[in-house]
Amino acid sequence: MQLSIAATLLACATVQAFSDSSPFVLFSTANLPESPDSAQLQTSSKVIATAQKLLASCPTDHYVFVSQPNVHAADIRDGGVYRCNMPNLCRAMASETTRGRLSVAEVIGQVSTKPLSDYVVQACAEKGKVAKVDRVELAHLPGLRETEKRRETLSDNDHELGRLLDTLDGEYTVVMFSDPNEFKAYEPEFIEPVHMDLKRQAAGQEMLAAGLRRTAKGNSTNLPLFEKYQFFTPGIFSGLIALIVMLSILGVGLRALASLEVSYGAFDKENGPAAQKKL
Repeated sequence: MQLSIAATLLACATVQAFSDSSPFVLFSTANLPESPDSAQLQTSSKVIATAQKLLASCPTDHYVFVSQPNVHAADIRDGGVYRCNMPNLCRAMASETTRGRLSVAEVIGQVSTKPLSDYVVQACAEKGKVAKVDRVELAHLPGLRETEKRRETLSDNDHELGRLLDTLDGEYTVVMFSDPNEFKAYEPEFIEPVHMDLKRQAAGQEMLAAGLRRTAKGNSTNLPLFEKYQFFTPGIFSGLIALIVMLSILGVGLRALASLEVSYGAFDKENGPAAQKKL
């Protein structure tokens, strides 16, 4: 039973594809209606609306809102689908006393305590009940690069959550989420030197260009003519090459015409006996 609950809670194929998301877990000792949407990727507004529908009837007298800042589904499921890094949380989800559950592995957006807690208090007041609401904020998880420290903090938080769950009696509902969601996308460390090199190159080019502009502005009036202006540009160079080719063709044509040799009598009319015979 515990393995199936952990798989339902945490097995999401795209768990690492959405780095700006966080898990949402709700379980209660009371029977809750079935969630209309079982998708493991939802927006925060949709998750909050679903949770409010489940809690609209004020199913229990005690509500515990647990905030775990900077948590991600991969932190809980790391190491395999059936391995839970928060055993106390998974044990409570799989407990026989837990009758109602709602779990979403990837919640896009921020889920905060106040809207849910205020809604529960109002819903219970409309039912003529007084809801006991406790707010618990666990230690903030370190950054992703501090892997060991992050894992230790998560283990300590799970131990604290287990102690809290042991003190609960009667009918209760526990909601766990990330408030605020400060999870940042993972950036490979090998990219950082490249970014730094690009920044250094860009800064160096800007400084060089600024220095050249200052130098040109200060000395432009004192420079010689051929240093102050650029007379030989790529366009002029291309035009000169084309002109040389055309002049070469023209020279060959002129030499060919000049080499023609025709005798002076080639075009004279023949008046002799040979011409009369041809007629």
